[in-house]
Amino acid sequence: MAISNISGPLLVYALAFGTAAVACGVSVLRARKVEDPETRRGLTWLFATTGGWAAFQVGTLVAPTPDLMYLSYLLSLTVGLATVGGWLYFCSAYTDRMFHRKSAYRRGALAAYLSIVAVKATNPIHQLYFTTEVVDAPFTHLAVSHGTLHWIVSGLSYALVAVGFFMLLEMFLEVDYGTRGLGGVAALTGLPVVFDVVGAATPILLDINYEPIGVAVFAIGVLYLFEERFLAIQLTDGVDDAVVYLDTDGHIRDFNGSALEIFPELSDHREDPISTALPGVSAVLGDEEPILECDSEDGTRYYLVSDTAFSLGQADIGQLVVFTDVTETERQRRELDRQNEQLEGFAAAIRHELLNTLQIVAGQVSIAGRSLDDGDVSAARESLRSASSAGDRMENIVEDLSALARHGQTVERTQWVDLDAAVSTAWNRVEAEDLSLSVDGEGEIEADAGRLAALLRNAFTFAAHNDADEVTVSLREDGFAVTDDGDPPGDATAEEFMEYGGAVPDSEAGMTLPNLKTIARVHGWNSTIDTDYTDGVRIVISDASVSQAAPQAA
Repeated sequence: MAISNISGPLLVYALAFGTAAVACGVSVLRARKVEDPETRRGLTWLFATTGGWAAFQVGTLVAPTPDLMYLSYLLSLTVGLATVGGWLYFCSAYTDRMFHRKSAYRRGALAAYLSIVAVKATNPIHQLYFTTEVVDAPFTHLAVSHGTLHWIVSGLSYALVAVGFFMLLEMFLEVDYGTRGLGGVAALTGLPVVFDVVGAATPILLDINYEPIGVAVFAIGVLYLFEERFLAIQLTDGVDDAVVYLDTDGHIRDFNGSALEIFPELSDHREDPISTALPGVSAVLGDEEPILECDSEDGTRYYLVSDTAFSLGQADIGQLVVFTDVTETERQRRELDRQNEQLEGFAAAIRHELLNTLQIVAGQVSIAGRSLDDGDVSAARESLRSASSAGDRMENIVEDLSALARHGQTVERTQWVDLDAAVSTAWNRVEAEDLSLSVDGEGEIEADAGRLAALLRNAFTFAAHNDADEVTVSLREDGFAVTDDGDPPGDATAEEFMEYGGAVPDSEAGMTLPNLKTIARVHGWNSTIDTDYTDGVRIVISDASVSQAAPQAA
């Protein structure tokens, strides 16, 4: 059949199927670069057989003789049936199913395929599958009348294809990722079935298989238009973590719903560099311990930030940044670090106090011995009393450390504690007859009531040792301050006041502020000395949750 004799309608059909054949052939080359071997095998099989199917459809339309038309049609049916296997293999591999790996399924599918091919190949003998005749309208072509066997095989094929669609649909619905575009491309694969029905029932379209056109659209869509998302969805299937997809230049291309919940600003930064949209994330990428700290409604959460590049063949096409919630693990790690530091502080404090006390006891006992040698019984008795008092002080220190060890565990349950009530409880446990107390502000602090009272008691005890006459507790927006009018810090740093064994301002007061710091830390609070305050010592507790009472009307 000469090209000049090809009519307009025939040219349209030939171009449609020819384009599908070329598109599938080009897509085979692209599919062979997909990293996952099973997905690559399924796509290659699907596109190769579909391309052959479309090519034989062209041959059926333009072959110069009826016999060649018949042969092309018979070959198109044979190759076209193989596309069902390629489709199912791809769908199973892409969605990480096991069907394509089971030998029983594969042997059964091969047996069914060969049986149907045998029926098709012998059709010229029995003509139970289809019959043909050459017609001239709308152009000269081979008109096919399908028999019952054809419709049985077609129904079975459509059912199997629908199973593949179900696999994809289920995956698209499960992944926390935008799949509308990719799902639309997949849906177009099934659209030619409508053309098949129209062609079989009406004269509007030729009664011919249009499926190769749908598969060609699918091939172009997944490997060229939605290539990045197509691969990203497969990589993140079954991943509940937040995922952000970057292109090779580090620009944000896409993200899933979990990522948007953590970083709402992502919605305004699509296509922006991650260093601009999420500078904190960009800063930890590549760190040896890439832990990202994020504030949320239920407190601080920690995420392990990991990134992996994915490629098509030898070319990198993007990078996935995954955020794994490690909040509980990180909290436990930090708690362990804090407790280890606390134990080291306890050891240093006990060692320091024990050495001091032993020196005092030894010194007083020596003085008592010399006094006895001199016949001064009164002086000897006084020295022994001092030694005994030092021993009692050591016993009290050990008891305080034991109590602090109980208080040193991270607070798990808190309540709103009235500041006045906590101050009163602490004040009643302090021996400071020459010290006066005032409270500035009314409100509540979210804390463990017993530990808050212990913290305040340590602050008041320190004020008594600091030669203060008055101590004031002031409520602040993010905590409170305890201010005394005793000796100012002088040259001592804030850290020296808070270190075990520091003995600032004296050895007896050296335990109080380190204990205070420990109790503050188990609440998640920060404690320090305001070195800018020079009229005494001001202890500042911050990062606490405070509910201040409204001022009373005059």
